[in-house]
Amino acid sequence: MASDADALGHVLVRGRAEDRAFRRIGGGDPKIRDVESRTHGRARRDELHRGVTAAEGRRDEIDPTLDELRAIGVVIVLEGADAAFPLRIESLDRMSRHRKQPKRAAWLLLSVTPATEQTPERAMVWVSDEYRASFLKLFEDYLTKRTPNDHPRHRELVANIGRIRDAVLADLWQSAGPPPATGTHWWEIWLRPTDEALETLRAYAEARQLDVTDRALLLNERTVVWLRSTWSALQDLPFTRVPVTELRRPEFAETIEELSREEQDELAEDLVERVTPADERVPAVCHLDTGVRRTHALLKASLAETDVHSIVGTLDDRQNHGTPMAGLALYGPLDPLLLGRRAFSLRHRLESVKMLPDRGRHDPEAYGLVTAQAVALPEATVARDRVFCMPITDTPDLPGEPSLWSASVDALAAGVDIGASDQGIALLGAPDPEASRLFVVSAGNVRGHEFEADYRARCDLSPIEDPAHAWNALTVGAYTELTAIPSDPSFVGWSALGSAGDISPHSRTSLIFSTRTWPVKPDICMEGGNVLTDGATDFVGDHPVVSVRTVDARDDLALGSASATSAATAQAARLAALAHATYPNYWPETVRGLLVHAAEWTPVMRAEFDGVGSKAQRLALLRRYGWGVPTEASVLSSSRQAVTMVTQDAFVPFEGEDYLARRFRLHRLPWPAEVLRELGPADVTLKVTLSYFIEPTASRRGWRRRYSYPSHGLRFDLKTPTETVDDFVSRVNREARSEEEGVSTGAGAPDRWFIGPNQRNLGSLHQDLWEGSGADLADAGLIAVHPVGGWWKYSKRDDRIDRPVRYALLVSLRTLEQGVDLYTPIATQLELPISAEIPAT
Repeated sequence: MASDADALGHVLVRGRAEDRAFRRIGGGDPKIRDVESRTHGRARRDELHRGVTAAEGRRDEIDPTLDELRAIGVVIVLEGADAAFPLRIESLDRMSRHRKQPKRAAWLLLSVTPATEQTPERAMVWVSDEYRASFLKLFEDYLTKRTPNDHPRHRELVANIGRIRDAVLADLWQSAGPPPATGTHWWEIWLRPTDEALETLRAYAEARQLDVTDRALLLNERTVVWLRSTWSALQDLPFTRVPVTELRRPEFAETIEELSREEQDELAEDLVERVTPADERVPAVCHLDTGVRRTHALLKASLAETDVHSIVGTLDDRQNHGTPMAGLALYGPLDPLLLGRRAFSLRHRLESVKMLPDRGRHDPEAYGLVTAQAVALPEATVARDRVFCMPITDTPDLPGEPSLWSASVDALAAGVDIGASDQGIALLGAPDPEASRLFVVSAGNVRGHEFEADYRARCDLSPIEDPAHAWNALTVGAYTELTAIPSDPSFVGWSALGSAGDISPHSRTSLIFSTRTWPVKPDICMEGGNVLTDGATDFVGDHPVVSVRTVDARDDLALGSASATSAATAQAARLAALAHATYPNYWPETVRGLLVHAAEWTPVMRAEFDGVGSKAQRLALLRRYGWGVPTEASVLSSSRQAVTMVTQDAFVPFEGEDYLARRFRLHRLPWPAEVLRELGPADVTLKVTLSYFIEPTASRRGWRRRYSYPSHGLRFDLKTPTETVDDFVSRVNREARSEEEGVSTGAGAPDRWFIGPNQRNLGSLHQDLWEGSGADLADAGLIAVHPVGGWWKYSKRDDRIDRPVRYALLVSLRTLEQGVDLYTPIATQLELPISAEIPAT
């Protein structure tokens, strides 16, 4: 990201333009037909009179049940004479000019049908009964009055008309091909948006006993609604008060994906022209998936041939899964970009390893080794920061307990190489923090046949899939804001299954993990789309209206949709890559912590948390929603009223042959104490996140024991306002010893923590909120990070003694009070963390 000093302004060009006058070329207007005005004028005038008379006759003959809806005007058709001379449609809209009365339509252009080889251009015009004489006068003036240039008055309108006649229903038809003459069909009705337009159409439908949708599409100059009828039953529609302008065959193009292929290609090509790809050495999202179509126009500049790999032979994406995910990981949802006009530069790139075969599957026991093989290929090709995006899962053996696959992900994340072993996997050497990796993994999906009306219950009973329960992975669930219903009348009466801001019906949770001592998953949620339901037994989970737009593997310009936790995971991987690009010195553990720290619960989620009474109940909701939804802005930036402090630290927690925990870390934060005191009773939210990677044990033996799977654990605690530093250090000593002995612990003033230490100390990422007044927080700017034992301690391995561990500590302060600056006092008083010893026990 460029600094302010590097930014340059636009170039303002002055003094390089001058006025020039237009020159008239030739004596005639090439857009007006040269006709004999008197003969032509009489013919058009007479046709107009006959057309109006015929329209009045048809109006008088409509079904008596429609008497109250009888039209107060007539519709006529003006046909062109020659495709080279278009109709003067600008003259076909006129409002009344009475100064003392509200303006009303005198005559209106309803629609224009372009000329074809068989038919001339046609303009449908509605003429009010009240202003019919004024419209007829246009043609009388053509015959009797001249302009200052000695041309007939209104020549530009009348000369290009080849014929005038009364309108019939077929003249309203605007779709390709003829309308279906038999059978009952849905019709797309386009109306002038008058105050009574929808009411009048529905009255017409009721009188004729026709079905009409409750929903309508409100455009700037037209209102669109859908009506079910036979063609013959609509014949009198043009002669009623219904302000119909067009009839079309319903296509329901409510998303970019539903536009014509030509229109989609134009949007994709336009976006390609506006995008500048990132250079070769920037961070990348590496997809471990079904392959990626590298030649897609929106991907190829960001995915070099040398960055495309495979462990299964072929490179192409025959399952059309990796390609849509790559599009989301590079751009996010495409709709706003495709419809925009802004040029922009990308800040990260893509890599791909085809990990899944086109047919069949790997041996489930081999997935860990397959993942290690896939990870090695890009790392051997180029050195860069990368985020491994793995939106693929398998059914877990025992929900929540480590598997060979999840243990492999944990080992690879911690910088441990792995190999095969009779016991499961072999750890090849000790963890190398410099080789740590960030894995972003999907939580797994509720399948289509599993959808139920009570979607929350179904999600809660569907456990996170393998390997998404890995301790070190960033696990992504899905939520949704997409609740629109397709305008397609086939979906009349349908609704969105998931509520806006709630968990997506696609997403899985960790509420029924086999043991509650394993990590809370998912960590965060991203948009994963919704499911449509008829309210009974029918569900549609892949409609474009409730999905996110991305690229498609069909060809090099194709657009498509994606949904569920795969789509959510790809979007989260994009945020992680942007964090690496913005903060190149951040570790993978830090970036994982940053995405969780930046997440916020939606109002729907927060209401659920606020509606329960205990921290255990909040933990259950955390296993559904994670910590909420991060945004690009919240991940990448602070503000004066919401500032995040990031510390990356390492220390040796266990020493000597007895492997005792002898040290912890004490962080004196650059606390804005005076500003907090000045806030007094005003609300302040403190958020603390501790992120680190554990080394997993290599075999399945003892995985049910809490401390036998992770190499170690870390905990954080905050000094309370009334404690001295010595009091705080003593309390940390007591609580560290109590946890080692298996005794329940509690932090100072535990009721102020939203989740509490007994709930948050699971897995290898711990987060909590402290909500209270600024005055209460003013003297609490000291945080301790202390260790607890894992298999390193209990196995007493010589090669793990005296090993340093590293972690990221993220602390943020936020207030909604206006005019408060928390950022400046923090920025001016930064201090390094200090080390404090824990006396041997």
